[in-house]
Parts: sequence; structure tokens; C-alpha cells
Amino acid sequence: MNSSPAGRRLPDIELALPAQDGGASVFAALQRRSTQREISATPLPPQVLSNLLWAACGVNRSIGPFGICGRTAASASNSQEIDLYVALKDGMYRYDAVANRLTAIIAGDHRSLTLTPGQQGVKPGAPVQLIFVVDMHRLTHTAGFQEPGLEDPEIQKAYYFVDTGIMAGNVYPFAAVRHSASFARRTCPIQTQFSRGHPVQYLARCCRTCSIPAYPPARAAD
Repeated sequence: MNSSPAGRRLPDIELALPAQDGGASVFAALQRRSTQREISATPLPPQVLSNLLWAACGVNRSIGPFGICGRTAASASNSQEIDLYVALKDGMYRYDAVANRLTAIIAGDHRSLTLTPGQQGVKPGAPVQLIFVVDMHRLTHTAGFQEPGLEDPEIQKAYYFVDTGIMAGNVYPFAAVRHSASFARRTCPIQTQFSRGHPVQYLARCCRTCSIPAYPPARAAD
């Protein structure tokens, strides 16, 4: 649990178990994939939010490479160096995939802080803003294969850019299958405010806006 400067306490959110009901085929999800910027302010149902986060980087097996749990998104040496922060109307949270919960970071509506100056047509009122934040320490101190490149700043960029893209890419097919609106964008340097106070080690790389579409999606012909 955390609190705002005004003292309002923000509880953690225990997420529903991900519903692995099969859904559409991979081909159908890719066929429906699109960027939708017509955003509704309607909150996502709890089950949809849980499934969305699991699709991005949830735990899909208890033992993965190097004896660490496996995720729906691959990462360099299974370092799992990308943290997923979730900005909701009530506060900012960090997704704890192992415990399947949202850990409270700070109370208050901080969704507008994910916008960069000059971004056009992006509304801060979308119910869910996902922020992908890299923890450099997990790359340099990985439990996986200790390759020299993990200490090289330029090679580190290649890893965390790709790993962020994999996670962000997982959201697209999920949104397509669930008829949700979603689009990715760059973000501002918000690491000093939310990423545990370590501005060098923690860098925000990307944001993704997620919501129910403002308009019903067109149905494909059967």
C-alpha cells in the first residue's frame, strides 16, 4: 500500500486469475490487429485488465530458462528487465506478474504525465496507460547467461528496446481479439517520479494506451 502527498492511501489490487479460454486463433488475432486511437473513458472490466497484463508479460510457466519463471514475453537471458507500470484513474501501480497483483506506487491520477509535449490527438483520460520501464540492474546482474554484452551500454539498448517491443507487441493481438482500442507511443522521462527513485537505473522506454473503443468495431463478414 502507498499514499499520495496528501495522505490518501492507495491499496494494492489483487488481480483476477487470467482466463485462458482459448479465444481466437493466432491468425485471426493478427488479421484483426490495428491501431485504434478512438479511446473511451469507460474502465476496463477487472477480468479484461488482468488478461491484458498477463498477455503483456504474465507468468506462463513456473520454470523457464535458467530456473526462473517463464513469461509470455521473452527477454535477454530471461533477465525480465522490463517492469510494467499501470496508470489508472486512482493511482499508479507496478504489475507484479508472479503474485498476480498491482502493487500501489502512488495515489492520484497521473495518466497525463505519460504524455510528451507535442503529442497530438492523445487523450490522457484513457482508463489504462501502460508504461514500460527498464531496470538496468537486472541486465547487468542477470540470473541467466552472463554474456559480456550485458555490461555494454549500446548492446543493453538493443536488448531492452527489443524486449520492450515484444511486450508491447503482445498487447496488440490481445486487444484485437477482445475488440479493445490500443496504440503505442514514446513517453517522457518519468523514471524519477515512479521508478523507485533511481533515475539512472530505471528508464521509461514506451507507453501504450488501452481502452474499450469509443465506437463499436466493424464486424468482419463471416
